[in-house]
Amino acid sequence: MRFTSFLAIYFLFWFLSLFLVLPFSARTSEEAGVEKVPGQADSAPAEFKPLRIITRTSLVAAAFFAMFYLNYVNGWVTAETFDFLFDPPDLKN
Repeated sequence: MRFTSFLAIYFLFWFLSLFLVLPFSARTSEEAGVEKVPGQADSAPAEFKPLRIITRTSLVAAAFFAMFYLNYVNGWVTAETFDFLFDPPDLKN
């Protein structure tokens, strides 16, 4: 597989991980004990720390990619693993 394919797969894992990481450690203004800005949604986070989110997302994506790469090299789970799901019906009646 080409390097660009691995890079594309890593970024797919990165964006998936972003949505997994975003809700963690997000505290609303009420939970943090700070005053809300007029017009702010009740569910909006009190403070946004993009560097922390990017770091956590990159680590989670790296772990997912490592599992993908190990499976790619060793062939633990292949398309044949799921053949039992797609058995054609017996039409000899």
